[in-house]
Amino acid sequence: MSEGLNTLYRYGRFTFSRRGDMVLILTVSLLLTLLLLAWGYQVKAACGGEPYFPDGRSHRWPVGDPNAIVPCYSDLMYLWVGRDINNHVFPYIHGGIGADGQLFGGVVEYPVLSGLLMWLGAIGANTDLQFFQHSALLLAPFGLAITIMLAVLTRWNVLWWAATPPLVLYAFHNWELPVVATTVAAVAAMAWGASLHPATGERRWSLRTSGIVASVLLAIGFCLKLYPGFFVLPLAIYVLTRGDGAPVVAGARKALDWVGAVWVAAAAAITVILVQLPFMILGYDGWKAALTFQGKRRADVDTNSIWYWGLRHLTGGQNDTYNSLVGVLSPILIVASFALAIYLGWRVYRNGGAYPWLGVCAAMLAGFMLFHKVHSPQYTLWILPLFVLLRIHWSVIVAYLIADLSLDLTIFRLFGILTSGAPMKWWVIGGVNLGVWVHAVLLVYLIFGFVRAGMREPLASIGRRPAPEEPESTPVPAPV
Repeated sequence: MSEGLNTLYRYGRFTFSRRGDMVLILTVSLLLTLLLLAWGYQVKAACGGEPYFPDGRSHRWPVGDPNAIVPCYSDLMYLWVGRDINNHVFPYIHGGIGADGQLFGGVVEYPVLSGLLMWLGAIGANTDLQFFQHSALLLAPFGLAITIMLAVLTRWNVLWWAATPPLVLYAFHNWELPVVATTVAAVAAMAWGASLHPATGERRWSLRTSGIVASVLLAIGFCLKLYPGFFVLPLAIYVLTRGDGAPVVAGARKALDWVGAVWVAAAAAITVILVQLPFMILGYDGWKAALTFQGKRRADVDTNSIWYWGLRHLTGGQNDTYNSLVGVLSPILIVASFALAIYLGWRVYRNGGAYPWLGVCAAMLAGFMLFHKVHSPQYTLWILPLFVLLRIHWSVIVAYLIADLSLDLTIFRLFGILTSGAPMKWWVIGGVNLGVWVHAVLLVYLIFGFVRAGMREPLASIGRRPAPEEPESTPVPAPV
């Protein structure tokens, strides 16, 4: 481990061979992560506890303490009832979707690996609080692993991840940490492959090998929450264009590596098939039901999207016109934003730079979060590591996090008000709109800004050989 860390920093513009500095960064960031995870656990656990209904649902759910500053709502506890998780039914195999759009028989509306984690979290649990506790134990190691990888790749910039509110708000809100871990691990795999071996001075892995390993990790992420699968295309283009290390012969463009790009795409496809195939064979109806559920989902008040808080006012409410427009515009604009991000990255390459695969990935994610009909608050955990890995100005990150905090502190209170029929509070509706629209403006900016932003140090310099030192010049005696 120590040899690897030294290697990552020895061959770059920054010398980072002092192990003490890395130990300090890791210690501080891990302690802060543990502190925020413990805080987040306490906040969310407040929604559970005695007394319980016969199905194990706490009487305190879903409000908990209505006067708490941070709402206790968590999707982890919500999923305990209604998906047969409380009945310990293995997911997807026996279920389906009814005519009313409700899932049954163990089917959950998530990709198969997330459903499998939920089933594991329910083992031995008889109440929603126990399910939450078991799930938190499964999720916490992923949060710590993300911190370690980001600390090694970006040094003190890891604090944007380890010392900001999203860990408290969302670490135990839903099953985001595993999928975020796969994305960061893919970046770490690319960095490790590019690092120079101390004995040979050459890359540890070829670019093809690094790309294939990273694509497998992204494919696993796709089987957790879909979005990492989008990143395979920019990664394949990066391998296609031979990264930033291919020689240029007589001023010609770099020869494109079509074989390597195909291998990257094929590795991701094979991984997805291998993960999905057992569920498709053993319970095709249940596996398909999860996809059908997402396809039928509408942009309602609980989706926090620009569609509900914007387009709805132009169509006179959630009528047929509204639903039809969202159904058409959302996928079209998502695909258009993907195409724009890929084009912007290609333009960087055509102008003589390396294809900015990570910046393009981040821009694609920004487009997806902006135009998708569902924009859950916990998606902030998706984009936050990309703020850490890419050189986004601190003011943009702070504005995004403030808007996110405003949204989280108000949207779950809004749900309670709508459920109870109580009068709406101006600051609740105002806080939700502030969060939604500031996010929207920033995501538009980030579609362009991510592609232009380079990677942070020392990630940006991994694999770059230091320039040869110039020999000391001999002083010339002054004329007499």
